[in-house]
Order: sequence, then C-alpha cells, then structure tokens
Amino acid sequence: MQALRVALFLNFAMLCSQATAEPLYGIAMHGDPALPADYKAFPYVNPTVKKGGHITYGVVGTFDSLNPFILKSMRTTARGMWDPEFGNLVYESLMQRSRDEPFTMYGLLAKTVEWDDKRTFIQFNLDPDARWSDGQPVTPDDVIFSFNLLRDKGRVPFANRLNAVAKLEKVGDHSVRFTLNDKADRETPMIIALSTPILPQHAINPDTFDQTSLTPPVGSGPYKVKSVNPGESIVFERDPNYWGKDVPSKVGTDNYDLITVDYFLQETTLFESFKKGDIDIYADGSPGHWAQAYNFPAVTSGAVVKDVFQPKLPSGMLGFVFNTRRAIFANPKVREGLSLAFDFEWVNKNLSSSAYTRTESYWQNSDLSSFGVPADARELEMLGPIKDRIDPTVLDGTYKLPVTDGTGRDRTVLRKAVDLLKQGGYTIKDGKMVDASGRQLSFEIMTQSTDQERLAIAYRRTLELLGVAVAIRTVDDSQYQRRTINFDYDMIIKSFTSSLSPGIEQVGRWGSVARDREGSENFAGVADPDVDTLIAHMLSAQTAEDFQDAVRSFDRMLISGHYVVPLYHIDQQWVARRKRVGRPDALPLYGYQLPTWWDASVQ
Repeated sequence: MQALRVALFLNFAMLCSQATAEPLYGIAMHGDPALPADYKAFPYVNPTVKKGGHITYGVVGTFDSLNPFILKSMRTTARGMWDPEFGNLVYESLMQRSRDEPFTMYGLLAKTVEWDDKRTFIQFNLDPDARWSDGQPVTPDDVIFSFNLLRDKGRVPFANRLNAVAKLEKVGDHSVRFTLNDKADRETPMIIALSTPILPQHAINPDTFDQTSLTPPVGSGPYKVKSVNPGESIVFERDPNYWGKDVPSKVGTDNYDLITVDYFLQETTLFESFKKGDIDIYADGSPGHWAQAYNFPAVTSGAVVKDVFQPKLPSGMLGFVFNTRRAIFANPKVREGLSLAFDFEWVNKNLSSSAYTRTESYWQNSDLSSFGVPADARELEMLGPIKDRIDPTVLDGTYKLPVTDGTGRDRTVLRKAVDLLKQGGYTIKDGKMVDASGRQLSFEIMTQSTDQERLAIAYRRTLELLGVAVAIRTVDDSQYQRRTINFDYDMIIKSFTSSLSPGIEQVGRWGSVARDREGSENFAGVADPDVDTLIAHMLSAQTAEDFQDAVRSFDRMLISGHYVVPLYHIDQQWVARRKRVGRPDALPLYGYQLPTWWDASVQ
C-alpha cells in the first residue's frame, strides 16, 4: 500500500509539473536561446528591407509533383515547397531555426512551447493568428492530422516522426502535446518542432495524398504556387495576406514578390543560363570552375558579383567509402593501408588547382572536432574501455594523415601502406598484392560523375603501384540509386555532411540498426556496439560540455575505424549573383542564407 501511495504521488507530481510548465519563446538543444524574449528579428537579416521584385533560381533535376513528402517525390523534387536552401515557401514547421546558433528554435506556427527538464513531453501553443492561405485558422487538429497522415502516407524520414511518441493530443483550443516514449532522446522534441510540415486537414484528401499531383496546394507559408511547367519550372507568388510577416523569426525574410525555380538537365546548361542572365544566383562548388569560368562580359562589367563567404561550419567528410559488408574490407588494417595510398597532394595540385584542405576529422574546423585536441579526463571517463580501441595518436591529438611529396608515388608513404596491408594478411608476390591463398586484392569503385571518375582514376594509379587491382565503373543515376539502396558495391564516393548539432541522423549513418536496412545511409556497413554506445552518449548529453566531449569521442572512433578514405574540403562558400540581388552584411554561423536576400532594384 505504501508503494502504491508513493507511485501515485510521483505520478501526480509529474502531472503537476507538466501542467505548470512555463511557456517558452524559444528552445535550444543545449543551454538557452541566445536571443531575448523580446527580440525583433534574427541578427543576420535586414529587418527594414523593402520587399518586392523577383529572383530566379536554377537547379539540376526534374519534378512531377508538388508534394515533396511522399515516396513518389523522392527522386523528383519540387524545390521551394519545403526547402532548406530557398526557404519553406509554402509549408511551415511549428518553430523556426536560427542559423546563427548551433541548434536553437524560436516561435513560428507555435508562438510558445512547454516541456519538462527531462524532455518527456513537448507542448506547442499555436499562434492564434496563424492562418492558411485560404484564410482558415491553423489548429491543433491540423498538427495531429499532419503527423498521422505523414506516418501513414509519407516517406522517410517524415513517416518516422511518431515512432518516439506515446501520445499525441489536443490541449485546449490552441495547443497540442506530444508525450514521448522510451524511444525518444533529448533531440526528439527539437526534431518534432522543426522537421515536419504542418498540413491543412480541410484541404487534403488522405486517400489520394500519396499520389503525385501538380495542383497548387493550400499552405501557411509566405508564398503561393502561381504557375507550374511540369519538369521545367515553378513560379511562386508572395502572399500579401501572409499571417506571419511580423513574427520576429520571419522578419527580414521572404523578400521577393516572385520566385522562379528553373530546372536543368545538366550543370553546364544551368551555368550557361546564369551567364546569359536567365538565372540570378549560382552557387559554385568547384575550385577550378570558380577560378577560371568567370571571364564573361557580365563579370567584367560588374553586372555579376562574386561573393566569398567564410562560415563557421564543420567540414563534414567526403571520401571513398569502404563497404565493410565485403570480406576484403572487414579488416581495419587493410582499410588503413588502402587509405594511406591516396595521394592528396598530387590530386590537389593536378586536379583541383591546390584549392582544397585535407579532411582529417568529421567535424574539422569546429569545437566538436577531435583533430589536434587531446582527450581530457572527462572525455576519457566517458569513453571508458572503448578508449582502448582508439588509435593512441587520435586519442592524444597528435594524429595526422601523412603528407606525400606530391609525385603520386611517395615511397615512404607507400611502404607504410604495404606494412599495414601485411598486418591485414596481404603480401606482394610477383607484383601483386595477394592474401595467403594467392588471391589478389581487387575491388571496384562505383562512380556517378566525371569528377568522381577522375578521383577514382587518380586513386587507382597509386593503388596499382601496390599490386592492388581496381576497376572503375561509372553508372547512370538510376543504377547508382538502385545499387546504393541495396549496398551493391565495393567502394563509392560519399559526402557525410556535419552540423554543429549532430544527432539522430548518426544512427542512420553508423548505427548497427541501419546496417542491413535497405535504403539507409549506413554506406560503410558499420555494426559495432561501441559505435552505438558513443552515438547514445551524444544523444543523451544534457550540457554543452558533455555534448562536445561526446561528439569528439565519436569522431575519434570513426577516424580510428578507417571506414572512409578521407578526401578534402573547402573552408569557403562561393556564390555568384546578379548585381541587383542584395544581401545582408552579417554572416550567420551557418553561412549565407538565400531567404534573407532581396531585389535591390526596388529599394
């Protein structure tokens, strides 16, 4: 009886604490929001900008539906509907992310939010002024409808949002509460707040939601779809009655009257369109192209401006990925030896105009990186016995990839590679790298573009010096997608983007549960309980200090596992624009933000 009284009291206390949770104007993954409750706008916008004019973006691809949330739109994307680059023009989330903080969100459709210290629930209190483009109010029923519909008819990851939710319920006239289950972690409420579009229940037929459609939808965002040319262009028109134009998190954004997104089959065609003036902005990711391709008249006359931005983003990791599901790549010493054979100095000089920096950490250039940072006592305690599996040089911060002489045949480095391959069971015999049974070490690199093929050829050139046989197969997009979904490859080139708030996406990339899940991003085939433990540390960290140590520990583990042959990164963002396109002077933590730019010809 006494135990029952205690249990009832604890349940009552928890309910009371939930019922009296203080409404918050913003929430942060770790710590508190940087902006005060009475903030007027984000610090990286021009809050007094005059709206008007137009912008034309260009993208490579196609589309056959205006619904980006279903499986049939996974390969053909209607850009701008729900878009991290151009902005969420038609649909909105419950909260808006600040790009000047690692992971902080402020009110949007939800004016305030409530949660407890343990984040066992999150309650969103909707702005009573929030409206759909047809004038109907945004309601808690719309929120519940959206999450249930996307669970039943949406594609991953939208279909997974309720996996960590025990109960979803309406609270009063303007609020909705998510009570979380034991699958949730401290990031779950943040993901719910940001990563699911809220859809209008009154304007959607659930039975046909998963079918492609080009009918302009009803949304709550700042724009409506004005016209559609299937597969070629979409034109968005700013809604003069947009409910959120004065919400602080939206001030200084959505500045054009018209936004056009044009589609191209090839990058070269897109750039030619930019040169002619049909496209207004061109984001360039090629150092050679950035250095050599801008000698056309519009640049000379000043009609086109080249901007260079220096964000404070982590590098991410671009590299050749070993599929460890293949027996030849099961031994980490073999992977390490093959990694040393990539001659970055030769590639950087001969293929990339020496524009790149070698990547030596998944979070390089940020405080989350382990590169050059010895593990302190707190991190060592967090690692526990796992530290014995980490390369000592990675643990003490002295780890560094070898620098070659740039000839493509540096004997000192190649000798180290041979020694490591020998530890993995291979020796050179008659000019071939063979195992104990005399079988030559051989594999295929699957590529999907000319640039990737050039990298693979350069890598093969050095590997052949070691007696390793490498085939290169460049395939079309559909075959590449099919084979990567089924993990039907030996080695591929992939980019693992990194943010200042890594979280649940790391499970899909490196977690054991994703190793054999068709279509997952666990391209390396990692299934390691210690990796799972370090991901769990990251997801459960409650303070900024613990989170930093957790990410650094995870970074050390990935580096020591040699799952990827590290390539390179650029510390800058390069964007060319028509002179009439204006932008704020302030650069946020995450780099330039296109939704804050404007048409300067109307100022």
